[in-house]
Amino acid sequence: MTMPTDRDLILQTRRGDADSRAAFGELVTRYQTSVFNVCYRILHERGEAEDLAQETFIRAYDRIHTFDIEREFGPWIRRVAANLCLNAIEASKDTAELDDERDADSAQLPEAVYEVRERSETIRSALASLPAHYRVVVELRHFQELSYEEIAAELKIPLSDVKSHLFRARKILAEKLHASH
Repeated sequence: MTMPTDRDLILQTRRGDADSRAAFGELVTRYQTSVFNVCYRILHERGEAEDLAQETFIRAYDRIHTFDIEREFGPWIRRVAANLCLNAIEASKDTAELDDERDADSAQLPEAVYEVRERSETIRSALASLPAHYRVVVELRHFQELSYEEIAAELKIPLSDVKSHLFRARKILAEKLHASH
């Protein structure tokens, strides 16, 4: 038996029958990691990222009937997540410290663990210090691997703005990372 496509699962979810929740559950299973990663990279706080990842799927379920079935589900659900995160940042205007646990690998030597943790923290701090509109563009380009055109379409901004935001974000990051060494 072949795995149902995202399109099949969306259509099944839209039917609203007994199997619709199971179909949407499969979509959640397929995309929960990438949605959480978007939230975590934008918010830099594990608990809030988990909450907003969950909220992303609730919103997606409520709005599944508005989804354009000709588009891919992955970029759409990640964009919903990014929008929720941006709204949360705007609402709170507050960034939190990140959880260092994910950088530690018990198989590494203590010196290596320290160096990796320090380098990761420096990079995360530099990313966290970027304005939200730069962080989102960096997230979509470098972590979600969207093309410039896809980013422009998802954010509903001109292609020139995408290029400009990425250029400025990279410049700021380079300056901050260079200054820290």
